[in-house]
Amino acid sequence: MAMSNSTPSEFKGWRLFLWPIHRQELKKLIPMLLIFFFVSFDYNILRTMKDTLVMYAPSSGAEVIPFLKVWAMFPGTLLMTFLFTRLSNRYSRQVVTYILMGIFLGYFALFIGVMYPFRDVLEPSALATWLQDVLPESFRWPILMFRNWVFTSFYVMSELWSNIVFFVLFWGFANQITRVSESKRFYGIIGVAANASGALAGQASVFVSGLGYNPNLNFGTTSWEQSMLFLVLMVIAAGGLILFLFNWMYRHVLNDPIYYDPAEAIAEGRIQGKLSLREAFKYLLSSRYLIGIAVVVISYNVVINLVEVIWKFEVKELYQNQSEYNVYMNQVSTIISIIATLSALFVSGNAVRKFGWTFTAMMTPAILMLTSIAFFSFFFLKESSFDGYTFLMGFTPLMMVVFAGTTQNILCRSAKYSLFDATKEMAFVPLSPECKIKGKAAIDGVCSRLGKTGGSLIHQVLLLSLASFTFSAPYVAGLLFLIITIWMVAVRVVGTSFKQLTQTPVTSTDAENERIALTNNELGSQIPVNAI
Repeated sequence: MAMSNSTPSEFKGWRLFLWPIHRQELKKLIPMLLIFFFVSFDYNILRTMKDTLVMYAPSSGAEVIPFLKVWAMFPGTLLMTFLFTRLSNRYSRQVVTYILMGIFLGYFALFIGVMYPFRDVLEPSALATWLQDVLPESFRWPILMFRNWVFTSFYVMSELWSNIVFFVLFWGFANQITRVSESKRFYGIIGVAANASGALAGQASVFVSGLGYNPNLNFGTTSWEQSMLFLVLMVIAAGGLILFLFNWMYRHVLNDPIYYDPAEAIAEGRIQGKLSLREAFKYLLSSRYLIGIAVVVISYNVVINLVEVIWKFEVKELYQNQSEYNVYMNQVSTIISIIATLSALFVSGNAVRKFGWTFTAMMTPAILMLTSIAFFSFFFLKESSFDGYTFLMGFTPLMMVVFAGTTQNILCRSAKYSLFDATKEMAFVPLSPECKIKGKAAIDGVCSRLGKTGGSLIHQVLLLSLASFTFSAPYVAGLLFLIITIWMVAVRVVGTSFKQLTQTPVTSTDAENERIALTNNELGSQIPVNAI
């Protein structure tokens, strides 16, 4: 007996708005909530910690981040995606999750137990010094990335946690075990839990980073090194809880047809066959509608990386100590989590219902455009030695640049987690199951990373040519506004097609055939029948 495919109309009042869940569904939903909570908890701890490590490495700075994303992150993403593909074609999703989680947690244990304590022995200091002597000064940053390869590897594995563990492993797991009728009610609550975990992770990091040095603890010589030990141990502990909950669901939930029926999942297209990235990209490039969504995703990632690296550079200038930087960035993450959670509850859904998809999707690039104008205005005034801030408001020029960049990061990240992600996922709704599978595989799997790499390539070329952010910032600002304009155009194009697709009635088999024909016309190709 399958669980009732209930609809939100069965719930009334506050329950319809906040908790449209039946009591018998709690056995399935609660462990899913906890899994996503802990996955997001680790992500938020690692996101700030990885930047702190690479930026405060000896002789390093924020300038090394674009080189990391091009020469370390992009190959790492391709390698891990290839590994996931090969494992998925050979083993069950359960086994693949155990293997990949074991790789990540094993790495973090190795990092804190061996790699960091013995980094002076492991890092090629002599070779890096020789390279720095024979190569031009502009090659300083890629050489530092090579010299500090222990921190580089931590940066890559931390970034891959969001790409592989969060989006590929556990969102893929959720999509497989969650019925279509359940997803409409479950996913919003899961999103709130994931956002709320960021606040807890931020405050836990702030507390740990504020601890003084303990001479009785046989690790490190500074308070920051001991804080880093506790942070990594928290990541490993949360990872262990994730595996426990995942295994518990397979033993006590997913073997019950009330909660999960493999035959039903196959019928709904939730279980996929062999995964082919080449096929997914070929499919994407034959679709005008999916290309539009890809442009939106790539544009966001290019823009946020262009402006965020310069902001982090300014924050590092203001906070010279690792612990201070880590505390500040985690306070920012806490505020982002709170605003994103409130926005997900009260803004994104209401905006779509009242103003439509296009208006809601346009809010994120509009926020980035306005806040970027403010940020770069303060940046250029600082570089021109304008001292009006101190005279008028009592703030130094550097403090005002950091404040403007922080405000932008808070607003843009909050909009991303509540508005951008929601409208991006909605754009796939009117498409056929095959189109959703292959389009999302290409867009979520690689296009987002391609956007981040594109932004880093721009910074890399400018830094190699102009040596510093001070000289490259005007070019970055010009490119940023151009890309935001392209992004807005893509939103309007996708929005027009989305409106046309969703207004097509689906009341019978003939109506459904009309919708599929319209979808295929928008995609520019006939959608194949077989899954990946």
